[in-house]
Amino acid sequence: MAAPRTPNTARKALGRLSLPERTFVADALRTETVGGVLLLVATVTALIWANVPALHHSYEAVSHFHFGPSALGLNLSVTHWAADGLLAVFFFVAGIELKRELVAGDLRDPRAAVLPVVAALCGMAVPALVYTLTNLTGHGSTQGWAVPTATDIAFALAVLAVIGTSLPSALRAFLLTLAVVDDLFAILIIAIFFTERINFAALGGAVAGLAVFWLLLRKGVRGWYVYVPLAVVVWALMYNSGVHATIAGVAMGLMLRCTTREGEEHSPGEHIEHVVRPLSAGLAVPLFALFSAGVAVSGGALADVFTEPETLGVVLGLVVGKTVGIFGGTWLTARFTHAELSEDLEWADIFAVASLAGIGFTVSLLIGELAFAGDALLTDEVKAAVLTGSLIAALCATVLLKIRNARYRGLCEDEERDEDRDGIPDVYEQDDPAYHLRMADIFERKAAEHRRIAAEKAAAARHGVAEVPGRAGEEDGRPA
Repeated sequence: MAAPRTPNTARKALGRLSLPERTFVADALRTETVGGVLLLVATVTALIWANVPALHHSYEAVSHFHFGPSALGLNLSVTHWAADGLLAVFFFVAGIELKRELVAGDLRDPRAAVLPVVAALCGMAVPALVYTLTNLTGHGSTQGWAVPTATDIAFALAVLAVIGTSLPSALRAFLLTLAVVDDLFAILIIAIFFTERINFAALGGAVAGLAVFWLLLRKGVRGWYVYVPLAVVVWALMYNSGVHATIAGVAMGLMLRCTTREGEEHSPGEHIEHVVRPLSAGLAVPLFALFSAGVAVSGGALADVFTEPETLGVVLGLVVGKTVGIFGGTWLTARFTHAELSEDLEWADIFAVASLAGIGFTVSLLIGELAFAGDALLTDEVKAAVLTGSLIAALCATVLLKIRNARYRGLCEDEERDEDRDGIPDVYEQDDPAYHLRMADIFERKAAEHRRIAAEKAAAARHGVAEVPGRAGEEDGRPA
């Protein structure tokens, strides 16, 4: 006799978030969306400033203006300050995000983490492979293999805001987690592959500064006037060590505590992220874009993007590599872990998000500058390729997302519905008896009101019928 079959208990992939996670993701993405719009404005401003003949000279003059203490090795250009200084703030926030995901978010559970981590890794490996193959075939330089590996979450969210679509929270969280893992590996790529020389004395000083930073945190020392000067010293030492200075930012972000203790509503890491994220998204990243995206744009330059192997590799890596890598990694992970996609989503949704992740702007521009630091012309061409590839990816994602927009709108309305008006969406209270009692009371009050209205209407109708015979012989209010 055959054994009875066990019910199918396959794990759901990209299911509904927990309420605290959904709240955190919504708050984080709201700030990133505003920052993304500012990023778009900064990019357009940079392109106009750099390409209008009457303004081009001033753009070059401002970009290459140097300031800072020479004795400390910090007499840098404005462009350099934006890339090494302001982006350290961006990577500081990325470090906090990563720490929070590891200890309190989706990456805490290995079973839940495997999907976005594998998808992000495939979404970096495939673009690098596409770039490398393109350049080996076209006899180009393979130095820029890492340029198309990055995803810009702020730019992607700005595209969502501009086209007027709203992804369900599960897809937004998936996109955010992808970007967090993406940032982590981008940091490792910068640290490992773009460090040519090391000043061990300065590096030792930076490590010592980080140790002091960690000890002060563990002792519970408070006050921005303690940590900000120390962070600046650590950053300066890291810069002079030869290791990219943004590494200091992510290291300090990873040191913050992101779990709550008794009596705390938010952890220190979440509180600091809440304070610093607007500075990162609203100032640091847009200013970096302003002084990095100003490349010459002409018909010939755009044609070169599709003919030179280095630039073509970047475009194909972002548009094709990112989409195929993320979608393929997600599908393979679900296939081999026997996870089923949430019943609210379809694989077309994953493909659309994968194409949206092909918008690789901020970190791609930074890696492009590092990869081709000795060739100013090729650096500008690669930047133009990043802009072109990101634009094509945004257009493809727009078409794919618009096709499913009605479905997304319905899912978002379901997620937001709060009929009992207790501040918690109804979908999170389906297992709470108190919720159903509140809803029963609401419907009973509505039913009683409708019965009252029905009774009044019926009484009015009867009264009207009774009066008709008495007025039958009257004309214009007078006896006939």
